[in-house]
Amino acid sequence: MGDNGFSGLDAQIAALVAAGWRERDALKEALVEQASLLPDRDAVLKHIGAARDGLTDLELRWELDEVVEALTPVPEPEPEPEEEEQAEDKASDFTMVYDDPRGLQLFKHKDGIQWVASQTNPQTGQPQSFAVPPEQLTQLKEQLRGSPYWVLGAGGMTS
Repeated sequence: MGDNGFSGLDAQIAALVAAGWRERDALKEALVEQASLLPDRDAVLKHIGAARDGLTDLELRWELDEVVEALTPVPEPEPEPEEEEQAEDKASDFTMVYDDPRGLQLFKHKDGIQWVASQTNPQTGQPQSFAVPPEQLTQLKEQLRGSPYWVLGAGGMTS
């Protein structure tokens, strides 16, 4: 097989071109079956594509397009980035402990050590989040002591 098996493909393509429309489906299936047995899929696709490009009959070109589609592997769906999942997990690890309608919110991590504050930026109107360092947490809790905006049951003042 010095031609890499392409003479058999050429014979199948010639039979498809010569056939009437009723016989084409069976001939396309046979062409796909024979082409799928050849080891170099890229070369096979290029060869069939070249044969397709040599045709002027639009219906025959479509028939060979269907053969190429049948031989082209379906791309695997890309896995979702783990970073987004980790970010969602991290966000769900925080519980809101303070919610002032004027724009300040405090979130406590389930470990009880990490705290995050979220404030509305007055210039943009968009929320900005930032970590509250442990040395500032005590001071912040003292400033907010007695505020009605602590979320009940969240344990904000006690932790």
